[in-house]
Amino acid sequence: DDAQNGVKAIFTDKAVAEKLSENGMMFSSANSINWGRLVPQIVYYISAYCDLIENGTIKNGDPINVVVPTGNFGNILAAYYAKKMGIPVNKLICASNANNVLTDFLKTGVYDRNRKFFTTTSPSMDILISSNLERLLFHLCGENDETIRDWMGKLSAEGKYEVCEGVKALINDLFDAGCCDDVQTADTISETYKNGYLCDTHTAVAVKVYEEYVKATGDKTETVIASTANPYKFSAAVLKAVRGEVPADADEFEQVELLKATTGEECPEQLATLKGKTPRFTDCCEKQDMIDMVYRMLGI
Repeated sequence: DDAQNGVKAIFTDKAVAEKLSENGMMFSSANSINWGRLVPQIVYYISAYCDLIENGTIKNGDPINVVVPTGNFGNILAAYYAKKMGIPVNKLICASNANNVLTDFLKTGVYDRNRKFFTTTSPSMDILISSNLERLLFHLCGENDETIRDWMGKLSAEGKYEVCEGVKALINDLFDAGCCDDVQTADTISETYKNGYLCDTHTAVAVKVYEEYVKATGDKTETVIASTANPYKFSAAVLKAVRGEVPADADEFEQVELLKATTGEECPEQLATLKGKTPRFTDCCEKQDMIDMVYRMLGI
């Protein structure tokens, strides 16, 4: 949240834009603040639907559900856009970890970031201010920018806003949501591995939420679960889930080797070849020093 707030502040700082322009530079972002991140993610769901048709799981035109583990709401927003483009998505199921602000919002229409923040084993979802939700709400309220400014202004000033009844109804029609904590995440990794698939901590959140969704609704619609990371990116948590323990003296590279030895799954080359390499970036800064850090890294 601090990093994203800082980036947004830099993006909208005219003095920063002028300084960059003077040096022939401009800002972009590699995460889902940037619309460019969503474009290839839309393709995931179109491609997955085509795969389901090709392998005979569904027929063209059959509905599917989509489950996405998300904190920033970008990947599931991409699935929403795929639906708008014609993929017959029945339900978009949002899966949250213990930081369940999105689950609460989708079920109640009240967004409230005034809550305890949890550091979890699925860190990409450790977010209380979901950037891409603003984009969804813009569409659902008839692209009324004044309404969006009001809600986002309340979020900034009070940490809380509530959408209108019309938008609540649209959300209820489009979405379902659920959450799970780290214990449930680890149990899900273990069970999923016993059934033949090794998943990471984020994907496990989605699997657990989907299982709970089916129990609650009985909905047996063919479902795509977005597996959003490789388990080797979170070797300690995954290793503990499948082995029950991680040697206290094992560093991250040893954890990778142990996970490979335990599961037989191959580690991606990009991770496997990191050992022994010199880290390129080692600096840290306080959130209020982000602009100065950017200038220093750019040499301007």
